[in-house]
Amino acid sequence: MNNYKVISFYKYVSIEDPEKLANEHLQWCIDNGIKGKVYFAKEGINGAVFGVYDLIEDYKNHLKSYSLFSDIWFKETPTDTIAFTKMRVRVKNEIVNSGLNQTSLEHSAPKLTPEQLLKFYEEKKDFIIVDARNWYESKIGKFKNAITPQITHFREWPKVVESLNEYKDKTIVTYCTGGIRCEKASAYMREQGFKNIFQMNGGILNFIQKYPDTYWEGGMFVFDDRRVFEPNTREELKYTATCHFCGKPTAYHINCHNLDCDKIIVCCHECKVKNEYCCSDKCRASSNKRKAFCG
Repeated sequence: MNNYKVISFYKYVSIEDPEKLANEHLQWCIDNGIKGKVYFAKEGINGAVFGVYDLIEDYKNHLKSYSLFSDIWFKETPTDTIAFTKMRVRVKNEIVNSGLNQTSLEHSAPKLTPEQLLKFYEEKKDFIIVDARNWYESKIGKFKNAITPQITHFREWPKVVESLNEYKDKTIVTYCTGGIRCEKASAYMREQGFKNIFQMNGGILNFIQKYPDTYWEGGMFVFDDRRVFEPNTREELKYTATCHFCGKPTAYHINCHNLDCDKIIVCCHECKVKNEYCCSDKCRASSNKRKAFCG
């Protein structure tokens, strides 16, 4: 039985004083034993928090007590793994770094439900599905037949859109982990002349919780200490990547513990220990390594 729950959430909404709200929020989380990370900006909130079930319910009620967030949507994942060990609350210029400051959210694409996307696949609709995440996220899991741009930062999205010009007349679906990146990604595409654009409502999280073992292949990259969420039970759909060292199928990944490298690699649990959480012999010999941990 899972003892804990991870919830992720975001909302684009005008916040007059994000610094004040962030300070209040951090203190409440500390007082109530909530762990995770939450970002505030003048444009809204973006976060993921972790705790036992009752604490998470208290957190949800607390956040919804603010009129700004009364209708916020929490995507929930039960887990028996510690997802966060600290609480971080930050004020940023954007709730997700995009650089798309001139893009209007009023132009965001219509949202496609998991049921509608499933129907697209089942009926073999002529459509293009595009991953709005970074290369290291799509490497361990993606939607079937998805275009997976080899970008390192979401700020590179304009370059991706330029490469998709040949599909301007096609039906296109964009997706990301929880939906936040696609709000701006799809808006930018529409501003560049793409007309028949949709965004996956609630992102990957919403789809795989309703339809695991269908058209999602591999694991889902998560930005917490779990590293990956694996929704599928069908063996042929569990993995899309192989270990950097031994070639065994896996969805797990690490950051090289040489702080001068910090490269993300897909690596099975056995090889991460054997190679001291490093990507190469050179990095393993470095004197500037972060301390290893069990995870």
